Amino acid sequence: MPLLEVRSISKRFGGVRALDGMSLSVDEGEIVGLIGPNGAGKTSFFNVITGILPADEGEIFFQGGQQSLRGLSSDKILKKGLARTFQNLRIFKNMTLLENIAVGMYSRTQSSLWSAFFRTRRFHVEEKKVFKRGMGLLDLMGLANQGNEIAANLSYGNQKRLEIARALATEPKLLLLDEPVAGMNPSEKEEISNLIRKIQKRGIAVLLIEHDMKVVMPLSNRVVVMDDGKKIAEGPPEEIRKNPRVIQAYLGEA
Repeated sequence: MPLLEVRSISKRFGGVRALDGMSLSVDEGEIVGLIGPNGAGKTSFFNVITGILPADEGEIFFQGGQQSLRGLSSDKILKKGLARTFQNLRIFKNMTLLENIAVGMYSRTQSSLWSAFFRTRRFHVEEKKVFKRGMGLLDLMGLANQGNEIAANLSYGNQKRLEIARALATEPKLLLLDEPVAGMNPSEKEEISNLIRKIQKRGIAVLLIEHDMKVVMPLSNRVVVMDDGKKIAEGPPEEIRKNPRVIQAYLGEA
């Protein structure tokens, strides 16, 4: 069974249908690329999956159909093991890198407000775990020597890395990345691509929205193409490259 299975999801905004019977699945440990023109409904699709927007129709199943995500709040979906980043950065710019990551990790800690207030032994044990895991994630991102830096002082590319690290801090089984290389130069894009491969090697599946075909095609095990809220093509990257409708609509005649 797929790790994530979305069946015939629809979403309307007044008379506009942003999603129209959209279906998609992601297997464990798989990287799936989601492409399409601006306005195709890709980010709306992410917002529905993660509970930011309610679906009007359809079903969303997680972990082999054992759990339905439809109707759950974003925080409950996060605890189920589904994390995301955003097209527009949503880091805490006045906090340090370690503090940003700690925010994500606290969704998995057990200490109560009482324990934190009285600084109990359990609180201190968990704080040490948060610090150790936070430093490990910063090392994975190539930011290990900047843990105490204020996030606002980072370059745009490193802020993107920090947002991915914070999402990983929640211990997801599936990571949704919304245009992770947007605004980056070719070198930075290659670094983020390698980072996504490392995430996959950790057993974490990835669903990736990306406009840069030079990034999404080599990364993806499978590519899904959207237009007007619908899926119009799906298959391995080499098949999508040759699909006449995709070539004409998204990749250009050449």
